[in-house]
Amino acid sequence: MHSHQLELLAPARDADIGIEAIHHGADAVYIGGPSFGARSTADNSIQDIARLVQHAHRFHSRIFVTLNTILRDDELEPARQLAWQLYDAGVDALIIQDMGLLKIDMPPIQLHASTQTDIRTPEKARFLQDAGLSQIVLARELTLPQISAIRDVIDTERTVIEFFVHGALCVAYSGQCFISHAHTGRSANRGDCSQACRLPYEVKDAQGRIIAHEKHVLSMKDNNQSDNLRALVDAGIRSFKIEGRYKDMAYVKNITAHYRKLLDEVLNERPELAPSSHGRTTFSFTPDPNQNFNREFTDYFVQGRKEDIGAFDTPKNPGQPIGWISRVTSDHIELTTDDMATVLHNGDGLCYYDLQKELVGLQINRAEQQKTPGVWRLFPKDPMDGFKDLRKGVQVNRNRDMQWVRTLDKKSAERRMGVWMDLSETDTGLQLTVTDEVGHTGSSHLVINWQSPKEPALANEKLQAALGKLGETAFEPLQVQLKLSRPWFVPPSQLNALRREAVLSIENARLAGLQRLPRAKPVDPPAPYPEDSLSYLANVFNQKARDFYAEHGVKVIDAAYEAQEELGEVSLMITKHCVRFSMSLCPKQAKGVTGVQGTVKAEPLQLINGKEKLTLRFDCKPCEMHVVGKIKNRC
Repeated sequence: MHSHQLELLAPARDADIGIEAIHHGADAVYIGGPSFGARSTADNSIQDIARLVQHAHRFHSRIFVTLNTILRDDELEPARQLAWQLYDAGVDALIIQDMGLLKIDMPPIQLHASTQTDIRTPEKARFLQDAGLSQIVLARELTLPQISAIRDVIDTERTVIEFFVHGALCVAYSGQCFISHAHTGRSANRGDCSQACRLPYEVKDAQGRIIAHEKHVLSMKDNNQSDNLRALVDAGIRSFKIEGRYKDMAYVKNITAHYRKLLDEVLNERPELAPSSHGRTTFSFTPDPNQNFNREFTDYFVQGRKEDIGAFDTPKNPGQPIGWISRVTSDHIELTTDDMATVLHNGDGLCYYDLQKELVGLQINRAEQQKTPGVWRLFPKDPMDGFKDLRKGVQVNRNRDMQWVRTLDKKSAERRMGVWMDLSETDTGLQLTVTDEVGHTGSSHLVINWQSPKEPALANEKLQAALGKLGETAFEPLQVQLKLSRPWFVPPSQLNALRREAVLSIENARLAGLQRLPRAKPVDPPAPYPEDSLSYLANVFNQKARDFYAEHGVKVIDAAYEAQEELGEVSLMITKHCVRFSMSLCPKQAKGVTGVQGTVKAEPLQLINGKEKLTLRFDCKPCEMHVVGKIKNRC
């Protein structure tokens, strides 16, 4: 990938979703292999990945496979064997976290730095480039100036800068959360996070006073950088990544289409930029991120720290407001819509907040439009007496629109590449030459004697129409040109065969013209690591990883948290999110406020969920929060 190219990078839980991501405009897709991916239940066979690779390469789209867990010593050899299998299947790159992989016999496949490598500084980014990583995904918490500072120290022809633009947000710096392992033995760094950040907590201050009750204070809204794409391009981002290897087909179709349209607008404005794959995508629907599951949206820290980044009331999907309850009966409700044009459907998912601000789901079994405009009679799937605080005047949101679901269940996009088609005469008959927009050429020959058409005046028009019928292929005709000395009649079966062979020829030429992404060579002598000592936060879990860091000048190397050598209280999570700031208890917020300045201090807070207790400590200089606890004894 070149520095003037933009890449839309979509997730895939399985190969079929990956194929639809390609159809909906993805320049690249990332997917889990049979093992060692940081999503434990999103594994795929080598055969399925090879099928996805074959389809993606038709458009010169790329397939990246996640091999991004930290590995035990006994897992390095199976990981090496898997890497070679993936290379043989045609995979374009592996996304890795464990630096031990750089010290074993890996195939000559391009390597990308996973989000788990926690890239927040120019020094770390430059080091990973110099160590041989060709694409690096930056921490989601970075601001535009911080991204620009990283761009300024790396060689953008050698290393692509990648950034998450959409999807669920881990509250911790990626790779810096150990709560799941401490409490359950399930390691987030090994693909099995228990998602403690989505739980409700009671928050107590240093004096034991409750300052928040049953709030999801570690749960973030979902990432949405739709309004920041141009600024991110200017800051140096070239790969725009959508989160979601657990997400369903409808999510991937919709969100990929949404960002394809936005990036195409940028490309149209900026002729010096180009997409990294080929083809134009058309959609049978209007993409809308609000239609998929989301916890409402935030652009997180890209434009600086904001107060409204948390989804503290619920980790569920609150949906979009559509109206209010005007009547409640024993078997149905009546709802008056805010917009008279709103249509409700059988199977729609609705919800509302009860008096404790808990989100209550209300699935509709049957929806009946009433004579009064905007009024609907709704019969819920569940008994009416089970709905807490359901009463007249309550605002209702819709978080699943069945009409939308049905639209995306069908074919919803086409991706085609434009070609020029030239039909010319040869000594033995006819030749059809097909050329795509980047110069690949295919041709086919038909041995045939000239025959006079019955209607010479219409013959050329008929030939052009027949040749241009590219149907279910990946191509569409830009122009069909006839270079004939006289009108020809060609039997339809022979003309169709000529066209099919030409299409197959250009498909083969395009595959032959797709260059394998080169494996970057690390600099020699080895670049020094930015620090000379590493704590458990560096996630070093095997001897080869220790050897790697030692080779790069690190003197002290502690074992990963998963080695269970850190038995006392340590930081189980480090995050840019600050509970004090979100609750207006930050000393910086109080600075200059008369009567308050100096009285608010960054004292620790305590989080309590059942028997689990965690301490929040605040490091105000870098503006970070540490969630502190210790590993549970599970013997």
